[in-house]
Amino acid sequence: MTTVPSAQAFVSLATMSGRRGRSPLQGAQRRGRELRQQVDALLADSKERGALDPVKRKYLFQRCMELKKSVDENTSVLQNLKKTDEPAPVGNYNQRKEEEEKQLLKLSQQLQKLAAVLSQDNVTKGYTVDGKCQNSPPTEQENDEEEDEDEESSGEEDAEEEEDEEEDDDDELEDQPTIKECITVGDFVAQQEGDLTFKKDEVLLILDKKPDGWWMAKNSKGERGLVPKTYLMACNKGVGQEPSEEESEEDIEVVDETADKTEIKKRTDSHWSAVRKAITENNTIDVLATMGAVPAGFRPSTLSQLLEEGNQFQASYFIQPELTPSQLAFKDLVWNPEKDTIQPRPTRVSLILTLWSCKMIPLPGVSIQVLSRHVRLCLFDGNRVLSNIHTVRATWQPKNPKTWTFSPRVTGILPSLLDGDCFIRSNSSSPDIGILFELGITYIRNSTGERGELSCGWAFLKLFDSSGIPVSSKTYELLLNGGTPYERGVEVDPSISRRASSGVFHQMITLKKQPQLLVKLRSLSTRSKGILNLLPETLIGSMCYIHLLIFYRQILSDVLLKDRISMQSADLISNPILATFPKLMEQPDLMDALRSAWAEKESTLKRSEKRDREFLKSVFFLVYHDYVFPLLQSTFLPEHKWADEESEASRWKVIADFLKRNQEKDSALYSLLSSESVHKAFDISEIAYDFLGQARKSSASV
Repeated sequence: MTTVPSAQAFVSLATMSGRRGRSPLQGAQRRGRELRQQVDALLADSKERGALDPVKRKYLFQRCMELKKSVDENTSVLQNLKKTDEPAPVGNYNQRKEEEEKQLLKLSQQLQKLAAVLSQDNVTKGYTVDGKCQNSPPTEQENDEEEDEDEESSGEEDAEEEEDEEEDDDDELEDQPTIKECITVGDFVAQQEGDLTFKKDEVLLILDKKPDGWWMAKNSKGERGLVPKTYLMACNKGVGQEPSEEESEEDIEVVDETADKTEIKKRTDSHWSAVRKAITENNTIDVLATMGAVPAGFRPSTLSQLLEEGNQFQASYFIQPELTPSQLAFKDLVWNPEKDTIQPRPTRVSLILTLWSCKMIPLPGVSIQVLSRHVRLCLFDGNRVLSNIHTVRATWQPKNPKTWTFSPRVTGILPSLLDGDCFIRSNSSSPDIGILFELGITYIRNSTGERGELSCGWAFLKLFDSSGIPVSSKTYELLLNGGTPYERGVEVDPSISRRASSGVFHQMITLKKQPQLLVKLRSLSTRSKGILNLLPETLIGSMCYIHLLIFYRQILSDVLLKDRISMQSADLISNPILATFPKLMEQPDLMDALRSAWAEKESTLKRSEKRDREFLKSVFFLVYHDYVFPLLQSTFLPEHKWADEESEASRWKVIADFLKRNQEKDSALYSLLSSESVHKAFDISEIAYDFLGQARKSSASV
């Protein structure tokens, strides 16, 4: 494996070379291009038909780990470089260095994901972290592979010499003022006013070469604008130009045909699906960014991916009772025999948050259609998600599309998904705990029909200072960061800073153009504290249905702590509410149906009846069974799909018609017995509550 030289070695090599000295930064960039080519080759090899063979998998894993080590070493060298190390002044030094660091970080992440997939079988076969097999002599095939690697390394040296020649050509493109005409090597869509859109293989006349890498050019139609120099090559270059990084990454996705147009059948192996996902996850975003469809700071949504992995980050999981480490009792569900109800449980974090608005959120391009704008929030300590992930959908006006707003109060049957008032509870002792906000859009590409979810930026609000004192209750203006919550120093839209001048006044204007999120931490009244203390220790949700969660918790405590015949019994419990209520947490329109039906029923109760806790629970039982339980089993209700306008409209029509019919008949009996109603086949899980199977195990992470 090639040893990566240090920063000082770069300097000495530059001064000792007989030709024009190369700067340490250029040397790191050249090494970065070599690594990108090797990663591209590795990704291509992982897609071959024999990639799932155990021996081939081991070989790919070894290459992956070696490449990752080289990438990390080059990143370390790059981070240690200083502007004073350069033998000559370098324009826009910091920006070039940051861009190269981002490219290396992206390579490291791709290799880490691919290594995780490839190592799934290696672990069971005794492979170590560096890909070597324990307690087994090398086979003939492995020896052949080592010889292949030697040939590969010699081939890399030849490629390095060719790379030097290509880089000299790039230097000539920038340094020689005589070059006036350039050919574009890819398509570029203007990112903002003043940029020039062009297609691949267009000839542009260069009018002015700016040091920041954005040159003033004119096309054949006489249109002028700024273009990135990385998309240009001199007209006197040969036709054997290497494809750009964006093109090579885009080509990764096209793997359905071989070179001779022979169709490759799609693989059904789950490992292969994981490989494809690891490889193409960030490439789709790169393609969209290259097309100008999204800003460079957008990423695949981190919190959305966590929600897709299972129910461990969903509210339906966190409202279940939590067992103690011994699993012999409930940790957050205790009975108070004196008051004959559930025991309130104060927590370290207990607050109400209001989402106000989001400002200056960059607009996506016309090549993608936005299906939903939303904010996902959760408790976070910088490394781990410590709660469920709660989603609030934003609204916007066509006349001001860069501003997102949220409904501070939700009444009637307005969707609770729009409620900007959220309660937050946690008993985590982490000193770094805070609220992670991720702004996102669900989109569909017009050209391919591909759906996905992008992060438009994220912000973190720490809840305790260095002394452990809670932060004050007030309104916070949080600047949004680009990238993922695990990246630092990434802007949502780098073009805003790129266009900014150095003056103080211009910097103040630029700051106002940066994406922001406005939130308010509200102080709790005594009544609010009492209500929140009846909830689970860890939970984030909407304030508009908190009273329904209290009913669920009270019924849960009655069944598990008060009315259970024996505390040692683990039999199934017949209770449709406990068996099905958690499903409502993931279907907000059904929760809205229950809210609407309960509000209608509560308005008919007398004041004395509202003060009777047992009477209210009995009425809640009836309302739930009449208005929600039948809908859960109805075949007329379409499946819940996130950000699917047609599905949401169809579901709401079915729900509204059902509520209206039940109100007219004063019960669900007519709908249940009607020949027009069709229900799913009966399953015992509709009415049986398995509290041992559903209960959460005590974990140190929450």
